[in-house]
Amino acid sequence: MAEIIDATTYADLRGKLTVIDKIIPFDIKRIFYIYDVTADRGNHGHKRNISALVCIKGTCKVRVNDGKSMDVYDLDAPEKILVLQPGEYRTMFDFSPDAVLMVMASEHYDADDYFDELPI
Repeated sequence: MAEIIDATTYADLRGKLTVIDKIIPFDIKRIFYIYDVTADRGNHGHKRNISALVCIKGTCKVRVNDGKSMDVYDLDAPEKILVLQPGEYRTMFDFSPDAVLMVMASEHYDADDYFDELPI
């Protein structure tokens, strides 16, 4: 099931530094980011891929449906990382105008890994 991991953040007079190494529960094979969003994103799930989402700037929400339950997660701080498991359908929505959503994936892009229908 999807879970939020809290990354360690160090703050001082110079600013903040958030560390994400050693807490992502998979080897990262792909990283991309989404920004200047004008419509919902995602609307799919993965058969094998594990994803870790972090809104490194601004805010957004993620609706997750695993076929048994549906939850909404607020990504409203850059130290909150949402980990999504295979089989979980996700929709990212309600992006703030300045939002930058970074996604780390356990697999390289593979069109055959996607499913577009909600789990039953």
